[in-house]
Amino acid sequence: MAGPVHYEVYIRRTAPSSWVLEIATEQRSHAIDTAEDLLRDGYAAAVRVTKETLDPDTMEFNSVTVFTRGAPEVQTRRVMAEEDAGPRCGTPHDLYAPMAREQIGRVLEDWLRRQSVTAFELLHRPDLAERLDASGVELQHAIQKVAVPEAQADGKPVHDLVRHYQRLADATIERLVTTGRKSRFPDLEHHSLADLAHRLEGQSDRAFIMGGVIAGALVEQKDGRSRLSRLMDLADRAPMDGQPRAMVLVPIEQILCEMLGSRGGLADILGPSLDQGAAMAAVVRMVAPREVEILVRQDPRMALQIPAVEGPAARLGARIQAGEFPLLSAALARMVLRELMSPRRLRPSDAAGEIDILRALATGLTATAGRLLTLEEVQNAFNERSKALVTADFVAAYVKTCRTVLCEAEALTRLCENVTGVANKRSAARWLSACVSSLRFESEMRQTGGQTAAQKLGVLANLQRAVRACGLSDKDEGDITAAIGAVGGVVEGEARIVAMLARAPAPPPQKLSVLLRMAAGETAPLGPAADRAKAEAIKLFRAPEARAALAAAPEALAPLKTLMKAAGLAA
Repeated sequence: MAGPVHYEVYIRRTAPSSWVLEIATEQRSHAIDTAEDLLRDGYAAAVRVTKETLDPDTMEFNSVTVFTRGAPEVQTRRVMAEEDAGPRCGTPHDLYAPMAREQIGRVLEDWLRRQSVTAFELLHRPDLAERLDASGVELQHAIQKVAVPEAQADGKPVHDLVRHYQRLADATIERLVTTGRKSRFPDLEHHSLADLAHRLEGQSDRAFIMGGVIAGALVEQKDGRSRLSRLMDLADRAPMDGQPRAMVLVPIEQILCEMLGSRGGLADILGPSLDQGAAMAAVVRMVAPREVEILVRQDPRMALQIPAVEGPAARLGARIQAGEFPLLSAALARMVLRELMSPRRLRPSDAAGEIDILRALATGLTATAGRLLTLEEVQNAFNERSKALVTADFVAAYVKTCRTVLCEAEALTRLCENVTGVANKRSAARWLSACVSSLRFESEMRQTGGQTAAQKLGVLANLQRAVRACGLSDKDEGDITAAIGAVGGVVEGEARIVAMLARAPAPPPQKLSVLLRMAAGETAPLGPAADRAKAEAIKLFRAPEARAALAAAPEALAPLKTLMKAAGLAA
């Protein structure tokens, strides 16, 4: 087959595939032509031709690539050697870092929820450490949840990582239990928190000891409200300023972040009666009480959407407003953004109420923009949430309670007003356009029902003005308003309102006022009906008897000038 020199053709059938030998030949041109044919015929995603030269001394081939074409080779993850990096947590101190505590909270979530504690408390309470160590299975499963993904990511042996984290857990538990047996975590029933903070100042393990003191003060509190109240009491007893005050407030803030960030933590504090939307509104009120109070004073209807925050949560809100717990306020604001960007409904059983609560949240978060979140982050979150508001399932649930197609049109107009983002506005406009352009909408408006033709024209005019206030694109707004105007033209044409006004035995100024209101879009939608009213008004203006009546009563002409400008009859 091959002499001292030959050529080999390798192919990759897909971009991520590995190289596979296709043929070997002694002719360079044949190898290159074959490679090009394979690539051109779609048989391979990439081809490579190598020149293989036999070394007579070692009897091994030296390879040189002479031709490469096709998709670039996908870079595979490099397996880390032992000397490159060790485990991500090497000492017990590493477990107290924020990212490590977050990981502990995830892998031990169920156990921590059953104990009504946080990962911070687990790392600072000897009784919890002994309880976890005695459970055996819980700790072993948690270690495996950490070791297996890390081994897959870094290319390390799983068993080595499991043994390492088992030793690390044993060392951490031993350190915590030993510290507790030596009574190094003082009891606040016999010591002042401020005095302890001043005494610990300058010690190397002051954060660990103070964390144990704060965590130990929560032993008797099991529900979220009592735990939050206890933490606020501890914050009240903190030193007034300096490093001792920070020494107390930092562990309190860390516990609060884990409490409120855990699943079910908000319900324990705010109460289970609040749905997800109301809970998010309460969080906004808690982190920005001053801004929300100003908004409620300006619009009392917001008080119906944003529940009052009382008790320990109100105390926490006052501290956040005073500038304390900045990490907690940022974490809560981010949590609200995550909920807004998630697919979960804020009010699953009330589509209209979901729009109401979203409007309240948008107003509240926008008022806090710059202090907690940027305006761009708020806008992006509501753009993402608006995608869920224009889906078929949500729209069907939203208009389900509407008994008339006019009610559906008004509801969809409100939907268009409240969604954000160009694409979402366009999607909402399609729903509204399909509604007002339907034969059902026209048929319903033409039926006599309980309204007169003039009342129907007024309703259509109000609907048209609401559409123009939705901020839709020019094309969508034009299509929808034209469809509403066309229906208004049919209603007016069948009732012959303009013709009856022209023949009515009323004074010319009074008839002009009614016609100009229709022409301006106040009492009739812009379109054929408004155009007929405008034409009749021009005709009436030119009549000699009307001119004489207006000349005899110049005070009647002044109110008509504004209507004439709105109708386009005056500059």
